[in-house]
Amino acid sequence: MNGGNDARADGHGRVYQASGDQYIIEHHHHAPEWSGPDSVRHPAVGRPPVVLRDRTVEMERLRATVGPGVGNGVYVLHGLGGCGKTAVAYTLFQHATRHAGRAGLWVNASDPASLRAGMLAVAADRGAGDAELAGAQAGLRPAADLVWEYLDRSEQPWLLVLDNADTPAVLRDGGWLRTSPCGVVLVTTRQAARRWWPGAELLQFGVLPREDAARVLQDLAPDAGSLEEAAEVADRLGRLPLALTLAGGFLAHQVIDPWTLADYRHRLDEGDTGAHPIELLDQGAEPGSDSRRLLSGTWQLSLDALTAQGLPEATTLLRLLTCWASDPLPVKVLAGAAIEPGLHPSRVESALRGLLDHSLTDLLTGEVRGLRTHGILLDSVARTVPDEERERLAATAAGLLAAVLPEVPERGAQDPAVIQLTPHVMALLRRVTGRRAGRSVVEAAADRAVRLVTAVHRSGDYASALSLAEEALGLCVPALGADNVFVVRLRQRAARAVFRLGRFEESEALYRRLLEDCERALGPDAPDTLETCLRLALPLFVRGRTQDAIPLAKRAVRGREESLGASHPLSLLARVILLELAAAPELAGLPERDELIATGPALIADCHAALGPEHPVTLGAELNHAYVLNSVGRAEEALPPIRHALAVYGARLTEQHPWALSARRTFAIALGLLGRYDEAIPTMETVVEGRVRMLGPTHPWTLEDEETLAGYRSRRRPSC
Repeated sequence: MNGGNDARADGHGRVYQASGDQYIIEHHHHAPEWSGPDSVRHPAVGRPPVVLRDRTVEMERLRATVGPGVGNGVYVLHGLGGCGKTAVAYTLFQHATRHAGRAGLWVNASDPASLRAGMLAVAADRGAGDAELAGAQAGLRPAADLVWEYLDRSEQPWLLVLDNADTPAVLRDGGWLRTSPCGVVLVTTRQAARRWWPGAELLQFGVLPREDAARVLQDLAPDAGSLEEAAEVADRLGRLPLALTLAGGFLAHQVIDPWTLADYRHRLDEGDTGAHPIELLDQGAEPGSDSRRLLSGTWQLSLDALTAQGLPEATTLLRLLTCWASDPLPVKVLAGAAIEPGLHPSRVESALRGLLDHSLTDLLTGEVRGLRTHGILLDSVARTVPDEERERLAATAAGLLAAVLPEVPERGAQDPAVIQLTPHVMALLRRVTGRRAGRSVVEAAADRAVRLVTAVHRSGDYASALSLAEEALGLCVPALGADNVFVVRLRQRAARAVFRLGRFEESEALYRRLLEDCERALGPDAPDTLETCLRLALPLFVRGRTQDAIPLAKRAVRGREESLGASHPLSLLARVILLELAAAPELAGLPERDELIATGPALIADCHAALGPEHPVTLGAELNHAYVLNSVGRAEEALPPIRHALAVYGARLTEQHPWALSARRTFAIALGLLGRYDEAIPTMETVVEGRVRMLGPTHPWTLEDEETLAGYRSRRRPSC
């Protein structure tokens, strides 16, 4: 042949060029290309724990599972990402290999490829040959069967750890999870649903106790500060092991200007570094760390998995949860939750189930079924919420709170779910005011704060009501202004709580400033202006200035009757308060006192007709009428309405509720006026005990009642 030949060789082939006819036979032998892990005998855990803190009970149980002759067991460690499941598995692995005589086998089960490669490496470790492995890799024989055949043949007992098995379907569908008399399987996962782990023993893991969490920080950064300073940082981080490890790693590796634990906490709280707290924490990760070892990304893995399972709504629901606090959230708050687009009410149940299954939140049982979501998780997810979604999420959160918080709470013990909403109302208010949300959203959050403060006040916890009102005002005034109607109502609530706490002069000053602002901003006849007028009358009355109080109360009565009608509950309530002023000693001998006292029977009749005999305003009218009758020595007439009020309060309120105590006090005063000291003394003793417990021993009303009790004791005739 005279022409040229074109040729090329692929892989290990060769090109031959020759003249004449030749026969060439060439055999190519290909060894399988290994793509598995470099080792299954060494745990791939990133930064191993210096010392495993807490987990004493769990480790005692797990060490027993790798004792002599123990096999055929599967143990599942489940919990929130970052709660230290892998650290526990690592510690057991070290114990099993160093002290229990077991072969330790560690497989990354986070995805199908890693699981398959790792399990084939386990087979190789247990004696499988190249040809067998090649056949399994090529799909010529079942890979899981090969692995378990060699695990069952193992002469040495073993511990097999399947780490990060967050997609249990991969284990189940591939037949990778089995039992063997030769060994024990330990699984770490975020999947809490028992349906994925039939026959396995489940151990749930959460955050660390305070002292142990502090010691984790000291283990990693022993020179950064005291144990108490470490505990304060641990509290700030929610005692989550991953967060503690990252914080300790950051502090331990600073060179130029090392921070103390106090410095670190300050940066977390104040953001002086210019970085979000989650970003600051991630700086403590080792270089090249994957998402599982970063707070900014570890939970996104679970959300991505839920989306892949057809539950993208789980992401929307978790973003909604970031509007609230990490404290237990009553489950019923989520009833009817809807966010368009992203979450239809019909999908809330399945979305919540997905979050529970992936340990992104926990379901708490008890008197109030609630959800508890870790604060670091909420912070991490919150920072990823798109700006255009924040307003919609906050508005939805406020609306859901409104469905549970009563607009007009009853007096007495509140629904426990309402009291549990306290941290969530305040968290929402902080979020919307801190991010400068739209005015309507901030007002909605402020309204929920008003409802909450009112409920707490009416439960009789005046100190907590005042604290909440002051905190809410600190957030709302800069955002809405002092004259905003919801701010005005919070100011009213603060002044009422101050009055009930016995700080009468301060209460008067608060009401006077508020009245000026209301008259200027809302007008003289606005409902909130009239409410302030009415409430200002009470500290004036208590401080002996009833002549100044009466015109204010009459103004409120007149304004409410003109705008609401004479039979409206608020109009009747204004008359009830006006009637109380007739008991003032400085009115003795004045015609005005007789005129006010004379209105009592008609007021009670009007309340019965409009509201019924057991309405709180009706009971207030009866008690105030009795209180006034006592003040003018007509105690016999006072007893029937007092007994009626006591009977109703006894059925509705606790014995220590301020309104029940007030009714009992009025009863004791009537008995004392009638000389029935044997009955009056034990009744007043109960009142004094309640006053001390609810208001404190130095409250003016406590001191007044102690003086009255002492007088009764001195006048009681000695028994023969």
